[in-house]
Formats: sequence, structure tokens, C-alpha cells
Amino acid sequence: MSLHILRPGLLTTVQDLGRFGYQQHGIIVSGAMDAVALRVANLLVGNEDNAAGLESTLLGPKIRFETNHLIALTGAHFSPTLNGQPVGRDRAIWVAAGAELAFGPAVAGCRAYLAVAGGVAVPLVLGSRSTYLRAGFGGLDGRALRAGDELPIGESSATGAAIRASLFNSQEQWNQARFTPGPDLCPMPRPEPVIRAVPGPEYAQFSAASQRAFWREPFTITPEADRMGYRLQGPKLERPAATELLSSAVTLGTVQVPAGGQPIVLLADHQTTGGYPRLAQVISADFSALAQARPGQQLRFEKLTLDEAQALYLAQEARLRGLQSGIAAVFRV
Repeated sequence: MSLHILRPGLLTTVQDLGRFGYQQHGIIVSGAMDAVALRVANLLVGNEDNAAGLESTLLGPKIRFETNHLIALTGAHFSPTLNGQPVGRDRAIWVAAGAELAFGPAVAGCRAYLAVAGGVAVPLVLGSRSTYLRAGFGGLDGRALRAGDELPIGESSATGAAIRASLFNSQEQWNQARFTPGPDLCPMPRPEPVIRAVPGPEYAQFSAASQRAFWREPFTITPEADRMGYRLQGPKLERPAATELLSSAVTLGTVQVPAGGQPIVLLADHQTTGGYPRLAQVISADFSALAQARPGQQLRFEKLTLDEAQALYLAQEARLRGLQSGIAAVFRV
């Protein structure tokens, strides 16, 4: 069982939820930029939420299915088609052998996800199948996909098999489920997202004017944006006493401010430590909105308390668990 890459798109890689337990050795977590989108896609096809899928950036690939498969598409809206016909997102889709999935340009958002029942079965590297492009390991030979690549697919779970059987249609090349999760789990990316954050460890070192500007003024994502981070352009953020700092731990969503005063938001392929002051930390519940923002877009930051951030995270996890248990209940597995 395999997928054949006919056209790779702009940047398509194999990703799961990341490579944990090695940051003390300088090995980053990596993983899907929009982890919720990948988790939802996996749950819709009966996978564990950490199964490997495909992440595409701004322009999706063209893929031929060599055997019958059950798939789901989530994240950015890339105008997907199957055999030239528009197909839905955020739902399970049965596809027959020989069917071809194609994507157009991104209508909304930046990154789209494809999950296949059984998961993309490239070899594990340090416990993960995620591609780390800068180091050249994980995924398929540590690189972005190319035309002609063949991706192996694992064995479907009992849930995946039951969903696939419910959608099988011998008269058609594909058939999609009507059920989709609600907008809380599958929101349409916004043109000017509001990203919620809590003050970071060095927040108090910034001037009062800079603190106000960070929460009130828009920032534009510059072309210097990749899986490691977004460099933003906006009001200059200053520390009156710009003392040197020891390198300290950073994570996904950390907002650092270099000497020039223009912030950088760290993303999935962020380094393990950094020496710039940490002005803020994006909350976990807004990692998806951050990952779906694209170069040239404006975004704003909204200040939350730690208690509010934790409550939003727990609510998001509860919705994901509810989706998983609901699918299992419907298909009696």
C-alpha cells in the first residue's frame, strides 16, 4: 500500500507530533506546525493522533493512490480535488486505487494536512517519523518530497477499516463522509489572526511603551518565515537596560526580541535554547492559528493570564478526546 507523488508542491514533508526527549542533546522536537489539524485528520481516519501524515505549505502536491485508501484533509484550504472534482475537507474520504488528489493554491491558511488510515510508514528516527530538514533526518530520507517518491502506508486500525467499509462505493472513484467536526476543532484560518499569549520571563525588562505596543499594535509576518520561526515587522520593542542574557530554554510559540527590536516567534523547528529576551509566550491553544498565518499577513497579540491559557488548552484537549470517543462509538470499536 503506497502513495505515489506526482508533483511535490512547494514544500511537502512527512510529519507526526514530534521527536521528544532529546532536547538536552540539542535535537529539536520538530513535528507538525499545526498539530491540532494533523491530530484531527488522524482521528477522522481511525489512526492514533500521533500517526505520520503529510504537511504541505502554501501549494499542495499531486498524489496518486496505488491502492484503495481512507484519507482526511485538514488545515489550510488548498482547493483540493479528486480526479478533477472538488472534495471536502475535515472529513473521512474513501479513495479507490488510481484516484488522483490535487491541490490548488492556498485560499485560506498556510499549511494543509493529509492523513491516511494506517499512517505514513517511513522509518522511525529517535522515536519519530517527523522530517527535520536542516539536519537531514526523519521523514523520507530527511528531505522534502519530490516527484516520483513512493510513500509506504501502514496497516489500518479496526476503526479505520470500519470507516472505510462504510464509505466504500464500487461505482465511484471516491466517496466522502458527511460528518465533520465543529469549527472549534476545524476553524477557517483568519486573514488577520489574533494570537493570545502570556508575558514571558523577560517581559518586565521592556519599557512600558513597548509592552503596550506589543499588545495593541499589528505586526506583519516578513518573508523571513519558515518552520523555524516568523520574523515580524512592527513597532520597535525596547529594553531600557539592555543587559546581556544567558542562553535559556525556548519552545514553540516563544516570542524573542533581538537587539533591533523586531520580534521573532519560534515555531516547530525552533532551536533548543536562545539568548534573546523572551517577551511573551503564545498559548498552546493558539499554535494552530499561528501556524496558519502566512508571510505578508498581519497579526495581533492579546494578553492572557496563565490560568486562562491553561483553561483553553484543557478545553481543546477535551474536544479532541470527544471527537475520538465519538468516532469509536459510532463504529462500535
